[in-house]
Amino acid sequence: MDRAEKHERFKALHAGAGAFVMPNPWDAGTARLLASMGFAALATTSAGLAFGLGRCDGQGALSRDEVLENARRIAGAVEVPVSADLENGYGATPEAVEETMRLAAEAGLVGASVEDASGDAARPIYDFEEAVARVRAAVDGAKGRHLMITARAENYLWGHPDLDDTIRRLQAFGEAGADVLYAPGLPDLQAIATVVRAVDKPVNVVMGLRPPFYSVAELAAVGVRRISVGGSFARAAFGAVRDAAEEVLGAGTFGYSERAMPGAEIAAVMKGDG
Repeated sequence: MDRAEKHERFKALHAGAGAFVMPNPWDAGTARLLASMGFAALATTSAGLAFGLGRCDGQGALSRDEVLENARRIAGAVEVPVSADLENGYGATPEAVEETMRLAAEAGLVGASVEDASGDAARPIYDFEEAVARVRAAVDGAKGRHLMITARAENYLWGHPDLDDTIRRLQAFGEAGADVLYAPGLPDLQAIATVVRAVDKPVNVVMGLRPPFYSVAELAAVGVRRISVGGSFARAAFGAVRDAAEEVLGAGTFGYSERAMPGAEIAAVMKGDG
């Protein structure tokens, strides 16, 4: 399947009824595993990639080249559409954001996100007009390149829990041409439903980040179209390794291996037989 076909498939997922889950692998191997299990689309995770490289998650932890190379490997490993978490677009100017989106398309992606978090502790969220200009630049960079743009309003992750401002930003991002809208960290189902009603583009919600956790059915019932898991699958994997290590260090036993995925099953997934 070429990128144009993947792009059309990705668009169709957002236009369909109900909600679909788009999990977040952090390397080619986990991408193949998730695709083999039947997920229709995948997205990269900056947190998972950072953890795998021995770094903390956060703005500035990863370079654009590192993120795009990881995304290239993931997109090349599977036949399903892949979107990428491209943080704030990796650049101080809208022109840099536009260039990042062009590079994302060249990496084989059919989706990319850009957020309004600045990475500046003194001013963690871009001013409204600047944030909109950066989203518009991302949209310009995606034009004609089979790339859907997700625009993220980050207020709730940066100590500014203002729902009205979040909605204002999402509406403006949609007017600027973003295909999907996303406000991570919304406090409850009512806030999620309010956002969905206030915008006219598909809404993504992340689960596994922090409580409360809602089911796919609950989120679909309020109009959410797409559900991602961010770095939570990566954290689950780290938790499994920690539990296994604690068993070995504490009890001196190896019962964890009974819960491990058999090597033959992993091999089948990597060969495309799983």
